Amino acid sequence: MLLRIASLTERPLSFIRSFSYRRIDSAPNSASRGMSFEDLDSDATKCVNLRLCNVSGCMTEILEIRADQPSLHVVFVPGNPGAITFYKEFVESLFEFLGGIASVSAVGAAGHTERNWDQGRLYSLQEQIDHKIEFIKVQNIEAPLVLVGHSIGSYIVLEMLRRLPEKAVYCIGLYPFLALNLQSKKQAFIVKVTMSRVLSTTVTLLVALLGLLPRRVLRLISELSNGKSWSNTAHEAACSHLPQYHTIRNVLYMARTEFIKLSETPDWNFMRENQEKISFLYGIDDHWGPLQMFEEVSRQASGIALSIEREGHTHGFCCSEAGSLWVARHAASLIKNKLAS
Repeated sequence: MLLRIASLTERPLSFIRSFSYRRIDSAPNSASRGMSFEDLDSDATKCVNLRLCNVSGCMTEILEIRADQPSLHVVFVPGNPGAITFYKEFVESLFEFLGGIASVSAVGAAGHTERNWDQGRLYSLQEQIDHKIEFIKVQNIEAPLVLVGHSIGSYIVLEMLRRLPEKAVYCIGLYPFLALNLQSKKQAFIVKVTMSRVLSTTVTLLVALLGLLPRRVLRLISELSNGKSWSNTAHEAACSHLPQYHTIRNVLYMARTEFIKLSETPDWNFMRENQEKISFLYGIDDHWGPLQMFEEVSRQASGIALSIEREGHTHGFCCSEAGSLWVARHAASLIKNKLAS
């Protein structure tokens, strides 16, 4: 069931190298706690850092690489599930493709952490947006912001652009989920589950029961379900974060609020007013961001830069090494072109 949920939402991630957590500050009420990856690649110019940050009382997982003298700061928002460790390879590759000119901070979803830091609190889509705005305020980021989002994260970064018009200079949506797809049977099924208290509770309990299994058994289930298509990173992230009662409750609750909000017509006026600051990447066969939505965006806001990925990667690009690398290269090229213009 755990892997069924991951494949249904199709918004996961990837790890090539082994890693461990190292707590820097053991104070229970510390505003920030550091965790570092033991990166086996000694040729890497910068190592990605995984840390905990207290954002208005919410313990948040942050995956980041800091540039020495950044001219930009890229803030990345994941999809749902929002376990940020899925995106390790993407963050590393994006930093490298940008040539060290930008710091990169990937902000995990509130409540989607490995440990139950928030005592089971549930966060809606709107609360996730507020959470990302608060992160930027807490960090006192001085460099101009480039906002990058994946799936529902694309909707979140658009709302961040709305609330940070002077600070945010560019916004990129990767495989964006911006409106309900009434033609998708998969989406209709997930809507039915999230809108039913009985079904969502049943799914939550089944997934939580999987979390009681030894890690090696969970890893075996993940490998048998997803085979070679997932990287080692994706398997590890799925086993550590998804089979948690508090996490899966937040995944389903956030999805429920997504479907309610995205049943509304997108704010085309806002997109037209900011079309020079927005780019979207769509996939060939993606029920979260179908090509009919690509066509609708092109009609409603023709100035938005639109691309279609034709390399065979999926909505869950972050679950494979090749997908993470390709999408990071594409995002970096968009940012560089924006700087050049």
